[in-house]
This record gives sequence, C-alpha cells and structure tokens, in this order.
Amino acid sequence: MLLANDADTLLPNYFISRLFRKKLIFDSHELFSEIPELVNKPTVKRIWQLIEKSIIPNIKNGITVSESIANHYKQRYNSQFEVIRNIPYKESVEQGEFPFNKGNKKIILYQGSVNVGRGLELMIDAMPLIENALFVIIGEGDITQQLKQKVEENKLADRVIFLGRIAPEKLQMLTPLADVGISMEEDLGLNYRYALPNKLFDYIQAQIPVIVSNLPEMRSVVEKYDVGFVLEERTPENLAQQITKILQEGKELWKDQLKKASEELNWQKESEKLKTIMQNLQ
Repeated sequence: MLLANDADTLLPNYFISRLFRKKLIFDSHELFSEIPELVNKPTVKRIWQLIEKSIIPNIKNGITVSESIANHYKQRYNSQFEVIRNIPYKESVEQGEFPFNKGNKKIILYQGSVNVGRGLELMIDAMPLIENALFVIIGEGDITQQLKQKVEENKLADRVIFLGRIAPEKLQMLTPLADVGISMEEDLGLNYRYALPNKLFDYIQAQIPVIVSNLPEMRSVVEKYDVGFVLEERTPENLAQQITKILQEGKELWKDQLKKASEELNWQKESEKLKTIMQNLQ
C-alpha cells in the first residue's frame, strides 16, 4: 500500500503503484491546483490541473477533508472521495498560561499559518473598535512581518500580540484560555472556499465560541452546532460588532452547544470512518 498525502507526491506514487501493482491512497488535504499561490501563475496551475486530470479519475482510494472538495472531484473527474475531517482527539488537558499579563482583558485568538487570505488584516483593522480585548496570533507565515508593521503603524502594539510558533502540546493548553477563536479565510479560489480548517475543530474542542467566514463548510459546522457567528459582511465594523457580542455575553453562554459539538467532532469518532476505509481498499 502507498500513501500520497499531497499533490507533490501524487505523481510519483501513482507511477510506483502501477509499476508494482500496489494499492494507492490519495489523501487530498486541499485542492492544490486552486491554492491562492497559483492564482497569478496560470501556466503552473494548468500543469497541475493536467496532472490531476490524468491521475485522479484512476484513483480508487481517495480521501479528503470536506464534502465540498469531495463533490468537486466527483463533478470534475467522476472520482469518489471519502471525507475524513482533520479533527483533534477529545481529551482532558491541563490549562496553561499565556506568556504575558492579560489583566482583565478578553482574548481573541487566531492559531494557524500567518499567510495571505486568513482575514488577519481585517481583524487588526477591527481591534480599535473592540474594547477591553487582546488579539493573540499564534503561528508564523509569509506575512508575519507585514502584519507586525501594520500593527506598529496603527499603534496597536499593546493590543495585538504575536506569539509565533508554539508546540502542539503547549498550544492545546493555551487555546481554552481564549474567549473567542477566529477562522476568517477569504474566498480566494476554490481551495479556500471549500476549506474546513483544523483550527475550527481545535476551538470547538477547547470549548470556545468562534467567528468564521461565510464559506460553505465552515458555515455548515457553525450553524449546525450553533457554536458562534458567521461573518456575513467582511468589514471591520461588522466583525467588531460580532466579536463584541460574544465577549460581552461570555463564552459560558455557549457552553452547552460547544460541549455537544465536542462530543461529536473528535478523532475518536472520525477515525472509525478511516478504519472502515482502510479495511476496504480497492
């Protein structure tokens, strides 16, 4: 059995599987040919689309992270993909402590890659409209320095805190300390439109309400379990209003919904689907 867990490894693993008659699983974490980095590289994008077109219709064992991506592969390549979401284990963890004095301020948390299209600039623009709160960014990426400069220019250095990369086990101890988590990816092509980010499930397991983009997969989770708000209009004013509402009401108001969601959205349950797939490989 061979596993191709991204587009870069799909082509060589496909040829090896054909050559040695091995079963191949393609674990598609994203729509690689639709990532924002390829928007301005049409030639490179066409090459990846040709690779997909030549291989994916022949994939017998495909898994992906959202229904929307699975439907995309079905419609475009008539290929069946099963959905296995990136969901954390449900487990008790000892709460940590932020490496700064937050005083009596509420915490707005973003954790993940600090890249284009994550809504971080919008969140920074909203901070002057939100009282008694800190915006904490955990992670690194291509625009970290750009965001730090924006924070300095807007005189928000005391309200926006960059913690950089943190080990997963430590991050798991910090997430529950937040009062609201954000996942506000922009609609920069199909890859973001169909995204179902890990951090959304991390927030839910940490029992904190969320603000998410008005994109189909994230919206579906938030509305199904009633664990936060969907950002209908991407303006600083609208974002500030929604966050302020959650902060004023307090995350305890969302306790029952979050508990119910965390009982259903955990790896213990999701992994059962994966076991079934592995037992029935073609």
